[in-house]
Amino acid sequence: MNHFVMLASVGTDLADMGKKTAQTFGVDGPHLISQIISFVIVCLLLQKFAFKPVLTMLEERRRRIEEGLANADKIKLELAAAQAKAQDILTQASAQANKSIEEARAAAAKVQEQETQKAIAAAEQIIAKAREAAAADHARMLTELKKEVGRLVVQTTATVTGKVLTPDDQKRLAEETAKQLAK
Repeated sequence: MNHFVMLASVGTDLADMGKKTAQTFGVDGPHLISQIISFVIVCLLLQKFAFKPVLTMLEERRRRIEEGLANADKIKLELAAAQAKAQDILTQASAQANKSIEEARAAAAKVQEQETQKAIAAAEQIIAKAREAAAADHARMLTELKKEVGRLVVQTTATVTGKVLTPDDQKRLAEETAKQLAK
């Protein structure tokens, strides 16, 4: 029981000490309660009108920053995809251009070959016509030469023999001369 008395005396000592401290600092019970109520009201008002909007704004800002970062990552991926697609398009365009160039070269070679063949054929035709013309001129000249030689033989024979030759004689002499010239 002594312990209870001792605890009670410690409790009263603490209470006295609290009262003395309150008096020293000028704490008054009714004012303290009104200040506590005022403090709670101010805390509730600040919580409702200041802290919540600020926290909401901070949360919104954090969400926008996350969205911005996500969009930046998405844009980076899209840019990489667009660059890859552009490179593919350039590669395909280059391949198509090379193919077109090769086709054009092949077509040009084919056209050149056709034109060369046409030119060769035209040259051969010109040469054949020239040969035919030369052969015809040669034959015509030989015919004229034979006639001229025949006429000269007849004229020479008539002059040498002093005789007038009949048309049959002239014809016979011209034919004999032509036969000898043909050999």
